[in-house]
Amino acid sequence: MKTAQNHAAPAEILLPYQVRWLADEAPVKVAEKSRRVGITWTEAADSALRAAAARGMDTWYIGYNRDMALEFVETAAQWARQFNKAAHAIEEIAVDDERRDIRAYRVRFASGRKIVALSSRPSNLRGKQGRAVIDEAAFHDDLPELLKAALAFTMWGGVVRVISTHNGADNSFNELVNEIRAGRRPFSLHRITIDDALADGLFHRICAKLGRRWSSAAEAEWRARLFDQYGENADEELLCAPRSSGGAFLSSALIESRMREGAAVARWEMPESFAARPETERVSVTRDFCEERIAPLLSALQKDALSFFGEDFGRSGDLTVIWPMQIGAGAVRRTPFVIELRNIPFRQQEQILFYAVDRLPRFVAGAMDARGNGQYLAEAAMQRYGARISQVMLSPEWYRENMPRYKAAFEDGAIELPRDAGILADHRALVMERGVVHVPERRAAAPGGARRHGDAAIAGALAYYASRLDVPEIAYTPAPRTRFGAVETSGVAPSPQDPRFRAIRRGRIRAGLDAW
Repeated sequence: MKTAQNHAAPAEILLPYQVRWLADEAPVKVAEKSRRVGITWTEAADSALRAAAARGMDTWYIGYNRDMALEFVETAAQWARQFNKAAHAIEEIAVDDERRDIRAYRVRFASGRKIVALSSRPSNLRGKQGRAVIDEAAFHDDLPELLKAALAFTMWGGVVRVISTHNGADNSFNELVNEIRAGRRPFSLHRITIDDALADGLFHRICAKLGRRWSSAAEAEWRARLFDQYGENADEELLCAPRSSGGAFLSSALIESRMREGAAVARWEMPESFAARPETERVSVTRDFCEERIAPLLSALQKDALSFFGEDFGRSGDLTVIWPMQIGAGAVRRTPFVIELRNIPFRQQEQILFYAVDRLPRFVAGAMDARGNGQYLAEAAMQRYGARISQVMLSPEWYRENMPRYKAAFEDGAIELPRDAGILADHRALVMERGVVHVPERRAAAPGGARRHGDAAIAGALAYYASRLDVPEIAYTPAPRTRFGAVETSGVAPSPQDPRFRAIRRGRIRAGLDAW
């Protein structure tokens, strides 16, 4: 992100989120925002500065009614006076359109530049140059066509600014926001909820302007009253969560279209009593599972493909899902196999994870669920594999930023999954509520009667996330876990009855004795 250096409103006038908006000099930037947080007001300041500069730009402001147009120009003129920049009186003019005259407002600057505020979506935006500001974009009749015309500004160094609150989940503005998050549009995105604005001092500024004394109690009361006023629309108007956005995140048809035969799901479940068995027995049984079920799957991997993995953690109620992923021809993210563990002790989960990841060809990066008990395994993996492991605290913010990209991979045919009923059920469990993807608290019954909670879908999303991380590929040979050689023990010393113990006694790995 480039930052403005030559033209800037005084930082003490603006709140931090307004400074961030003003400093972002991306050719196209988009703001999804709460009502009345002052982004349009900030944009008017930038427009005045750019128009007043000797080598500045004209600004073409597009609102959806005349009142917005006049307010923007008046605000820009006020900013010009604040900056002590020469500007003429506001004029009401007629802008020639191929079909009719469009009433508009204009303020001209001594630099020869101007700010023109139009009251609707005029076709005469085509052929103009400078800065295009599309305000309350979600409320325009045809935002895609308007944006298409505005983007031509960028060809000769102009810029486009799109600002809006939400107006429904199926609105073109929300689609634009999701496309940016999915990486389909190379635009800069800012999100400012009312709570973001309050955290940056909005109510402090309101109190200062009204001559009132700020207090945390007064701010909480003001916020509560605001939410009461908006009622059922508060999420959309104040929290940037478009309404009518409930329902399945991925359709069954879309999921199944990306499923391929031949990718196995290695499932392993043990009884509760397994956790109480001696460590050497648990290590041995787990090693057998790895060698019998996972080793053949690993041997079939493409040796020249980059490898990644994602992991969603579960212990007693939910599954732990380890999801390898390789990037093949055409940058398609291919899932060669999936490991699902139910009721497996922590140490044996570590043993299985390390067994698989140690053998992934050209391993680049992994992303692991680091919430709750999952933090142990994620930290252990980071200690073993270093910065290539991303310890992810799954949160609404993480889902908001990353799940649109995961969905885009399905829509673009850029991902392949195993054809498996459980994996299908987990992906169908993802729902969109209040603008955020999540898995409902209720557990769904999967084929075979076992309960599932979307774990495979989260592991798949984490694997896809890992495959997009900017981590350089490095040559790596894992160090042995103990001083007893390359033994899959997860750091547990063999018992005296184990043949490896006798090998040590014979001096084959004598260096390990003193460490006991």
